[in-house]
Amino acid sequence: MELVVQLDEPERAEEELRSLYAWLLSDPEFRRYARLSLTSSRAPEPGAQGDMIDVLSLVLGTGLNTGALALSIATWRSTRPRQITVTLERSDGRSVTVTASSPQEAQRAVESLLDNDPGDASGATS
Repeated sequence: MELVVQLDEPERAEEELRSLYAWLLSDPEFRRYARLSLTSSRAPEPGAQGDMIDVLSLVLGTGLNTGALALSIATWRSTRPRQITVTLERSDGRSVTVTASSPQEAQRAVESLLDNDPGDASGATS
């Protein structure tokens, strides 16, 4: 499954996404069961030196536990000076915004997104 991670602070998105990227890569489970990449959601501007990174793409393998993803995001958020809103979006357009301060609340939000039943979208927004 592929997820796209975006943050609520566009002016700090690149710095914070790089931080989350490094955080996730430091977890052996993510290195083993997920592929991560930093990209831009916008076309490059003519004359620009490079793309502005505003998206973290996660391709999750079947061995990755939903709780591990939620716990990593919740723990990373707790290390930030200001609470950052993290939005995860599936390739089918379903999304969930993680604003929870507890790992359990974050896990419920992530599980609602990763649930394969499209009829059960509790905690998810389109």
